[in-house]
Amino acid sequence: MPSVHPETSDQDREPFVEIDPSGRFGRYSDLLGAGAVKKVYRGFDQVEGRDIAWNQVKLRNFSDDPSVLKRLLSEVELLQSLNNENIIVLYSSWMDVEHSTLNFITEACASGNLRDYRKKHRRVSLKAMKNWSRQILRGLEYLHTHDPCIIHRDLNCSNIFINGNIGKVKIGDLGLAAVVGKNHAAHTLLGTPEYMAPELYEEDYNELVDIYSFGMCLLEMATMEIPYSECNSIAMIYRKVTKGEMPLAFNKVSDHEVKAFIERCIGQPRARPSASDLLKDPFLVEINSEESDGCA
Repeated sequence: MPSVHPETSDQDREPFVEIDPSGRFGRYSDLLGAGAVKKVYRGFDQVEGRDIAWNQVKLRNFSDDPSVLKRLLSEVELLQSLNNENIIVLYSSWMDVEHSTLNFITEACASGNLRDYRKKHRRVSLKAMKNWSRQILRGLEYLHTHDPCIIHRDLNCSNIFINGNIGKVKIGDLGLAAVVGKNHAAHTLLGTPEYMAPELYEEDYNELVDIYSFGMCLLEMATMEIPYSECNSIAMIYRKVTKGEMPLAFNKVSDHEVKAFIERCIGQPRARPSASDLLKDPFLVEINSEESDGCA
């Protein structure tokens, strides 16, 4: 690499460690996040001149089951066709056979995920939380009314992202999304236990599991606590969830309207409203008069 001098470009100062096959996207070495099978790196779109997130899945995790890999590829292809302002945009995807990775390029959200953003800004009005909730539900409404229906299955505050300068919220990390046909329940157990609806454990569920998870997200927004953080094992969470026991954080919600709305979201599957129903709920309907600025 040439020595750094005043005329040296930014790219020379911080070289890409990888470039996509088209030559458009470059990946830097620093991680934005990491999960069980996926790492997310900071990247750059050289054509549009903007930051991007470079998602990389190690395919050796799926080498024993070609059907899983096939499904993963078809889901990424589907996600690339989605177009909604509250869903993270997927720009490109490809398989790197040499390094045995699946790579996909998504938009980057300047302020990171909603969990970290909420912790950073401890005083958030109820009006702001309602605004975030409406945007999440609009994203879910789009997924659930898509043909075929798309279930996220792993919605939580760490994979909801925000551009804080404009208050725009977007659902991301649809890696566990299940594409299901109309009138067909999904049958795979995946997700984050604290946010999983009880019927997910029975492996017989539909898109309303995302509404349950959304209710738990709202609980976290209101209390800055991950639901069921009092439990020290997945087995304990499972016991509480399947018995219908509320997480302790629920008792810390002082606003009765917020409490009632969360209860609607995490109720029994048959009674659980759709995203479209919740957007019409009086709790979320926007009114001209100023809403309360008190925290939930």
